[in-house]
Amino acid sequence: MTLSPPLPDPVQLAIPLFVALVLLEMVAVRLRGVGAYEWRDAGASLALGLGSTVAGALVAAPVAGVAAFAYQFRLFDIPFAWWAFLLAFVADDLAYYWFHRTAHRVRWFWASHVVHHSSQHYNLTTALRQTWTGFVSLSFLFRLPLFLLGFPPEMVVFVAGLNLVYQFFIHTEQVGRLPRLVEAVLNTPSHHRVHHATNPRYLDRNFGGVFIVWDRLFGTFEPERADDRPRYGIIRNLPTLNPLWAAVHEWVALVRDLARARTPGAALGLAFGPPGWKPDDRSLTADAIRAAFVREQAQA
Repeated sequence: MTLSPPLPDPVQLAIPLFVALVLLEMVAVRLRGVGAYEWRDAGASLALGLGSTVAGALVAAPVAGVAAFAYQFRLFDIPFAWWAFLLAFVADDLAYYWFHRTAHRVRWFWASHVVHHSSQHYNLTTALRQTWTGFVSLSFLFRLPLFLLGFPPEMVVFVAGLNLVYQFFIHTEQVGRLPRLVEAVLNTPSHHRVHHATNPRYLDRNFGGVFIVWDRLFGTFEPERADDRPRYGIIRNLPTLNPLWAAVHEWVALVRDLARARTPGAALGLAFGPPGWKPDDRSLTADAIRAAFVREQAQA
């Protein structure tokens, strides 16, 4: 096996570019009147990004240990070759798609991921609004198949960093539709605005990280429409911009619901059912909201 030279951290290298583009976007919002910046909201996003970085550093060693353990049982010895990096990038994005879809469909994972959707604004600082509790929800397990296939952990971490850097650029309202071929293959600002929207037709759509082809393939794609402009946030928006509450509020709600659960089945549904599920007729899941919207459209 060809040994790899030390691989850089793409996210760390991109930080100066992130800062420059946030400043540029602020100017563009002021000049063009498209999009918005609310200083307290942007500050909360920056604080959540900083907290996520610290949390990631604290759990890096155990996550690396799990990756190294899984890699011992790999099916293939994949070398550090250019084609392997390309293959790893695509495979990692497919793994990300299934993580991301699960993070919206299973409350346990949503309790961590909801942080990223908690802003009612959509700009580049929203991309920095990341979870502090990914280790608690075990979201890193979605990449285990890559190690078992034989992708070296260092390679997977590197391409995952590239994926994260790419996603920074699509959190903006300053870019409209891109050329048709680009929109057909890649996740774009237009596609990702749909993903962050709470409009009924847009709920739980466009889960891809870099490639939108996964959504087209697995039936979760929805195009942005000029007659239904995205409204951002979550179904029940937070009453505060406190970053600590944003980071843990859904875990607190989950614990409270579990404490009130009357049966084991109800407890399992509350923890691993879709967000908004209740063991009675008070459920407010994305599917229920979309179904009501479809009925309204049919009757209009």
